[in-house]
Amino acid sequence: MAHHPARVSARSRRRPHVRAAAVRAARSDRGAASAELVVAAPLLLLLLLAIVQFAVAEHAQHLAQAVADRALAVACAQDSTAQAGQAEAEGQLAVLAGPSLQHPKVTVTRTATGADVEISGEAAAVFPGLHLRVDAHTSGHIERFTTPQPGN
Repeated sequence: MAHHPARVSARSRRRPHVRAAAVRAARSDRGAASAELVVAAPLLLLLLLAIVQFAVAEHAQHLAQAVADRALAVACAQDSTAQAGQAEAEGQLAVLAGPSLQHPKVTVTRTATGADVEISGEAAAVFPGLHLRVDAHTSGHIERFTTPQPGN
C-alpha cells in the first residue's frame, strides 16, 4: 500500500490543531472540581444535619413514651395516686432526658377507673430553626382487687 504524500501532510497539519484544542479544553476545566465542591459540600452537610436532627427527635419521642409508660404503671397501681405517677415521670425525665428532650411538661390524671399520662416537649435543635414537637400519651385501667360476685 502506497502512502499518499498529500494525505500524510494533511493529517500532520490537523494534529497540532487537535492537540491545541485539547490543551485549551483542559485549561478551561481547571477549577471545575472546586466549584462543584463549593456547591455540593454545604448541601451534603445540610443533609447530614437533617438526618441527625430527625434521629434526635425520634430518640426524644421514644424517651417520652418510655417515661409515660413507666409513670402510668406507677399511677395505675392499687392505692397509688396521680401525684405518685407525676413524681415518677419527673424523676425519670431528670435521669434520662438530658439535653435530647427540652422543656418537658408532664400531666398525670387519675380517676376511679383509669389513669392518663401525657408528656410533651421539644427535641433538641441540631438543625438551626427547626423545632420538632414531641408528644407521648398513654392510658390504662386502675389495678384493684375484686371479689367474685355470687353467680359469676
